[in-house]
Amino acid sequence: MKYISTRGQAPELTFEDAMLTGLARDGGLYVPETIPQLSSNDIKAMAGKSYEEIAFQVMRPFVGDTFSDDDFQGIIERAYKGFGHAARAPLVQLDHGHYLLELFHGPTLAFKDFAMQLIGQLFQTALSRRNERVTIVGATSGDTGSAAIEAFRGLDNVDVFIMYPHGRISEVQRRQMTTPSESNVHALAMDGDFDDCQARLKDMFNDFEFRDGVRLAGVNSINWARVLAQVVYYFSSAVSVGAPDRKVSFTVPTGNFGDIFAGYIAKRMGLPIDRLVVATNQNDILHRCLSGQGYHKGETSPSISPSMDIQVSSNFERALFDAYDRDGNAVSQLMDELKQGGFDVSQGAMEVLQSHFVSGRASEEETSSTITETLKTSGELLCPHSAIGVKVANDQPASETPMITLATAHPAKFPDAVEAASGIRPPLPARMADLYERDERVTRIANNLDALKDHIKGNIRQ
Repeated sequence: MKYISTRGQAPELTFEDAMLTGLARDGGLYVPETIPQLSSNDIKAMAGKSYEEIAFQVMRPFVGDTFSDDDFQGIIERAYKGFGHAARAPLVQLDHGHYLLELFHGPTLAFKDFAMQLIGQLFQTALSRRNERVTIVGATSGDTGSAAIEAFRGLDNVDVFIMYPHGRISEVQRRQMTTPSESNVHALAMDGDFDDCQARLKDMFNDFEFRDGVRLAGVNSINWARVLAQVVYYFSSAVSVGAPDRKVSFTVPTGNFGDIFAGYIAKRMGLPIDRLVVATNQNDILHRCLSGQGYHKGETSPSISPSMDIQVSSNFERALFDAYDRDGNAVSQLMDELKQGGFDVSQGAMEVLQSHFVSGRASEEETSSTITETLKTSGELLCPHSAIGVKVANDQPASETPMITLATAHPAKFPDAVEAASGIRPPLPARMADLYERDERVTRIANNLDALKDHIKGNIRQ
């Protein structure tokens, strides 16, 4: 299995090298050269299997010769053993034909744990074998950073630096990043918004002298292994409601397009998906683009769903690559135009995108009212991001096809917004009950590339 860049000018890599590299040296994102296929019988055989068994079956074709079967099975077992639910990703029925996929039973109470716990084990295994170490730098709008720090804290072969927008994430998200005491993890509160953090991350990857000097690696959803891990729960949940004998639809609250792109990969692999619904908050650039208005940046407005406060959705580049018939030059041109503010999508590419994705948005008021109503009608308490998914799913045309909405975070990660909507202040699980009492360790840093590079170089372990 080979991996190629969305911009067409970087060398082909193996799974291991693509994973450890993160962002391609031409600025593009790695994608598989071909998409492995699973037959209806393959999918049918998943019924009754554990999440770990399904994960092995779905991901194994993408890994190539990087790991033996025994090693890869061990990696998967270690990745998910710390989850707080035996099913890992259980389904809850909200209404007739509408299900909620609970993706918040991992160590940091967010869907990012499914990928990050796996990536931590993949990195540690590969780096130990190669007797190498790397410096991971990430940008987060809240959940990726805490999941990365949790996954890599205390590991011997990795130093981790996570940038988050100062004052623009919830207190629980912040404390999950700032309270680990291990010396190899560092939380950086950067001035600006998430798009600024993400831009500085890409600047570091494109500074090859710095990149090579610190052995830079990335675990944002630019990393293909992140997307791959998220493909699994599309299969496990779809089989639970009747796939492959019936089609299934998914609604996904998304800001950076990684989670919904994983659904697209599942569909390309053979999972019978009817609709992939992109759900956005008031920062609705994806909804506007998929509605035919082009991809044009605006101001990022802080919201009660901060993980979706994004204007530059990195993984959308992967979808554009396929929509433009895998033309790396066309994608490069679009990304150059994006630096100037945005671009329009060609008619042919838009037809491809709209054949796979539909979209909707939810205002702040609609998000809050969905939390209120869902608690009343089903007893399920939603986080603001999950509520956006439920609202947009409910807006879809009536269908006999089951709809699965992804619940991307535990309501306790956003207690203020949830309490304002429901009157209930959701408690943290027992294993995190002392989070507010733990000491914090954080560095405030300017939105300045040189300052970031100097801080990282001065704090990596030799």
